[in-house]
Amino acid sequence: MSKLKKTADIFEKAMNAVFTVCGFLAAAFVLIITGFLIVSGIPAIKEIGIIDFLFGTKWASTASPPYYGILPFILSSVFGTMGAIILGVPIGLMCAVFLAKMSGDRSSEIVRSAVDLLSGIPSVVYGLLGMIIIVPCVREIFDLPDGANLFSAIIVLAVMILPSVISVSETAIRAVPKEYEEASLALGATKTETVFKVVIPAAKSGILTAVVLGIGRAIGEAMAVMMVAGNVANMPNLFKSVRFLTTAVASEMSYSSGLQRQALFSIALVLFAFIMAINLVLNLIVKRGSKNE
Repeated sequence: MSKLKKTADIFEKAMNAVFTVCGFLAAAFVLIITGFLIVSGIPAIKEIGIIDFLFGTKWASTASPPYYGILPFILSSVFGTMGAIILGVPIGLMCAVFLAKMSGDRSSEIVRSAVDLLSGIPSVVYGLLGMIIIVPCVREIFDLPDGANLFSAIIVLAVMILPSVISVSETAIRAVPKEYEEASLALGATKTETVFKVVIPAAKSGILTAVVLGIGRAIGEAMAVMMVAGNVANMPNLFKSVRFLTTAVASEMSYSSGLQRQALFSIALVLFAFIMAINLVLNLIVKRGSKNE
């Protein structure tokens, strides 16, 4: 018996060591990526000048002389992400409410399977469908010469963030204690009033987490956006072709060299800093909301 206990203790210690190593590996990967981007991106920013780089409105990396202003990319990424969140989060939240509180078992199973399938579709397929369906529709509806623009990118991104928003929001809504809902119904509130005035406010921390994941997915997408946004370095306009931070790196990295290549690493550094800042701010909001609850 003591032998078995000794073996179990050794196994327990070994597994604790494995878990510890895996935890530190995850942190190490973040530090390695951060260090690599800083080392690769800072030289170009120093040479170009941080003001000219961040606030310059012209990008012409192959011209003579070249221009390396990324303000159009920054604003396009910000507006595209905001638009996707404005469109996608309400739809995703309503779908999560349907799955958690309104649907029957059969319909819930069908919709949840569709959401799971949606999350598994590759980015290039979203981009392809956007090119075939959304871009021509936007061109015809708004009578434009070209439908590949910021608006088309926003629609595609809004669809792409739905699985994350729906799954996390549904989990948060289901985690709200049943007593809250029962007390509201006992006081005479309707089911819809209970959902919007009791359940959703109680689940706001989880819903904000879903928004964080949606922002991360939208701001970090490259392939689908490249296929539907036009990939032209214009200042952002809803019905003009634009280029995002991600697509700027993806479209030029294969043939870049010298300062151009360093500038692309600098764009990646700026994008990484944006994502880290957004996650930090929203996580602070989530934690503050949890404490207030």
